[in-house]
Amino acid sequence: MYEVVGVRFKKAGKVYYFDPAEHPVAKDQHVIVETARGVEYGTVVIGPKTVGEADVVLPLKRVIRVAADSDAHAVEENRNAAKNAFAIGLQKIKDHQLRMKLVDVEYTFDRNKIIFYFTAEGRVDFRELVKDLAGVFRTRIELRQIGVRDEAKMLGGIGPCGRVLCCSSWLGGLRAGLDQDGEGPELVA
Repeated sequence: MYEVVGVRFKKAGKVYYFDPAEHPVAKDQHVIVETARGVEYGTVVIGPKTVGEADVVLPLKRVIRVAADSDAHAVEENRNAAKNAFAIGLQKIKDHQLRMKLVDVEYTFDRNKIIFYFTAEGRVDFRELVKDLAGVFRTRIELRQIGVRDEAKMLGGIGPCGRVLCCSSWLGGLRAGLDQDGEGPELVA
C-alpha cells in the first residue's frame, strides 16, 4: 500500500499520483513535483489516501514541496511569456511556409523547455523551424503534433448540446479496460 496525493496540471487534465513524503499536503493546494517533463506546478485534486500497488506507476515520484506565492507568480509569468512565444511561433511558421496550425505554446515550470502544440494534415518537416525557434528563445524546443480532439480540448468551444465541451471543462480522459463492475471504460473526471 502507498500513501499518495492526486495532482492535476491542467484544468481538465489527467490526475497523476505522487508520494507526498513528509509534506503536509491537502486537497486544493498547489505543489511542485518532478515529472517526466521536468519540474512542474500542479494542483492537488485528491487529498492524501492509501492505494494498492496496482493503482500506481512505480517508481512513485515525490512531491518536492508545497508551492509558495512566488511559484504562482512564476506560473503567471510563464503564461505571459507563452503568449509572446505563440506570436513568434506563428510568424516563424509563416516564414518557413509550413502547412501547420499552431494551437498552443507552453513553458515548463522551470523554463527549461518550450512546447509548441500544432495540428497538420500529414507529416511536417519542421527541423529548420526548430533550429530557428531555438535561436530565438535559447532553450530546448519541442514541437508536438496533436489531433483535432486534443485541439478541441485545448481551445475549448461549444458542443452540439449547446454546453461547453466536456473535454475542456471537466472530463479528464477515459480509463482503459473494464471498471469495477466489468462494464467497460469509465469516465474519469
